[in-house]
Amino acid sequence: MITVQAIPYPYAFPPGKTALVVIDMQRDFIEPGGFGAALGNDVSRLLAIVPNVAALLALFRAKAWPVIHTREAHLPDLSDCPPAKIARGDASPRIGEVGPMGRLLVRGEAGNQIVPALAPLAGERVVDKPGKGMFWATGLHEALQAEGISHLIFAGVTTEVCVQTSMREANDRGYDCLLITDATESYFAAFKEATIAMITAQGGIVGWATPLAALEAAL
Repeated sequence: MITVQAIPYPYAFPPGKTALVVIDMQRDFIEPGGFGAALGNDVSRLLAIVPNVAALLALFRAKAWPVIHTREAHLPDLSDCPPAKIARGDASPRIGEVGPMGRLLVRGEAGNQIVPALAPLAGERVVDKPGKGMFWATGLHEALQAEGISHLIFAGVTTEVCVQTSMREANDRGYDCLLITDATESYFAAFKEATIAMITAQGGIVGWATPLAALEAAL
């Protein structure tokens, strides 16, 4: 077991049964002209964590440990996207409509790809998820169970939406989860802070949290 200093107490994980999950580091959320910007957000906050996520990926790749990338992505005909999701809010363009990098949040479009600095390598799993959480309608839980994965280390965006949803889903399925605090981000600083407090409250009701340096030190 490897033990990392974390909140609310040290997090221990078995190297052979632990995977890194990088949530939604896709151009639609991180670059100007994508869906995040269409919602009126300052995407530079998310872009700033790319070096830390890259360093985290490098740690796992050096150990040949499993890496999972997710993308919030819909089929071209939007048959897996509820009308209420498309209609919600005042974004322009909306999901499925054409933006500067192609149709927003649609599989295969340029904006739906992982940012180049974090591009998946051959053999790394890429999960296209139609919802916020990484388990709904993806078959990922069954695949991880077959591979004996019991622990998940999380990075990505946004902390309070897709990252938190995926961690909560993972917790309910029995995984022990650690969030790397400086490899995740929100468009709103207060939302990130509140999310970390919520997931680590009550003795780690959802999981643990720690900065990248603590994980590096443990390794």
